[in-house]
Amino acid sequence: MINRVVLVGRLTRDPELRVSQSNVSVTTFNLAVNRPFTSQSGERGADFINCVTFRKQAENVNQYVKKGSLVGIDGRIQTRNYENKDGQRVYVTEVVCDSVQFLEPKGQQGSNQSQNNYNSADNYTSAYGGGAAGGAASFGNQSTGSRPAPSSQGQNKSEENPFANADGPVDISDDDLPF
Repeated sequence: MINRVVLVGRLTRDPELRVSQSNVSVTTFNLAVNRPFTSQSGERGADFINCVTFRKQAENVNQYVKKGSLVGIDGRIQTRNYENKDGQRVYVTEVVCDSVQFLEPKGQQGSNQSQNNYNSADNYTSAYGGGAAGGAASFGNQSTGSRPAPSSQGQNKSEENPFANADGPVDISDDDLPF
């Protein structure tokens, strides 16, 4: 059986951090995810999905994202129920996040500005508090400064484009094959 959820959306409100009775950090937030189609009137709908994170990830989410931040999450759907103050049974469906990726540099949440002003690895690391982004360094058109700029000087056509000779024969020996 499979219970896997992958979503990309924006927070509809600031995350809420709580500490459980067993001293575990828990952060809840609501994620707005656009629907892939438009209505007859041309409006695009959205789904609002409850999400929860635990421990260090909960602290990172609370510290580094806010309302309007673009995040990607990977997790599982969980349902639970409890009895409220009025004695009524309340059912909750939420995504328990195994991974939360921060998809925008700090200070640009909810904006459409260019991301080129973060053009060094040091700026990227400091913007996310030492790498709290969990591997989201390769998004957008951001240049981290740690890679050399591509140079066409001294390179032949096949080095620039590895698929330049895709229609030709492939020269692979039997020793190179994994089977």
